[in-house]
Amino acid sequence: MSVQSVDRALQILEILARDGECGVTEIAGHLGVHKSTASRLVDSLEAHDLVEQNESRGKYRLGVGVLRLAGATTARLDVVQESRAQAKALAAVTGETVNIAVLSEGAALYVDQVATSAAVQSHNWVGQRIPLHATSNGKVLLAGMTDAEAKALLARKLPAYTEQTITAPSVLVAQLDGVREAGYVVVVDELEAGLTAIAAPIRNVHGDVLASISVSGPTFRLSGNKAEAATRELVAHALEVSRRLGWREPA
Repeated sequence: MSVQSVDRALQILEILARDGECGVTEIAGHLGVHKSTASRLVDSLEAHDLVEQNESRGKYRLGVGVLRLAGATTARLDVVQESRAQAKALAAVTGETVNIAVLSEGAALYVDQVATSAAVQSHNWVGQRIPLHATSNGKVLLAGMTDAEAKALLARKLPAYTEQTITAPSVLVAQLDGVREAGYVVVVDELEAGLTAIAAPIRNVHGDVLASISVSGPTFRLSGNKAEAATRELVAHALEVSRRLGWREPA
């Protein structure tokens, strides 16, 4: 029954997207259900601002909640579009793999990757969600939150992937101020033994952390002077993507 209700609610959104406005009786007719059933579904959608009633006509239309959801999707598409050239340039200058990640369902969702021709490369994470606590991108995304928000996401048993994985929420939250101050984070062997990743934030016009960009590669290769040089390039390229998204550094 719940699956059927979800299906019908989605049909209502599609009907309103197609027809512009509809009354409850019309919606019920399209769905082939009783008017009371259609009314309950519309009420639920209205509670989430996904539909709204035209007071003068009494009919329903798509609400501002749809714009909010579309805006979130557009923001992610903008990140991929605006970061692509910078990610390619960063991969070329560092010789390492570059990933772009956004926050999704309490994890880091990898939305783009630029691999290199290096003999040993990182795993292709595009389309996958990976843990926040054990990755450089994840820690940057956590640092973009308040400590209270980060604590809420970390308030569960965190798995250890290697001997270097930090699983104590208090220790992880304590690291966030350092990430915010430095503008980047280096994670060594925490998700995979032998893998180092360095990440920096991508900000929107308001200064919020919209995504994270990282350079990753084998620890034996991404260390010492090369890691320092890669960090400088990473921060510079992350700032350029942020500028392209409208962010300006404080004077």
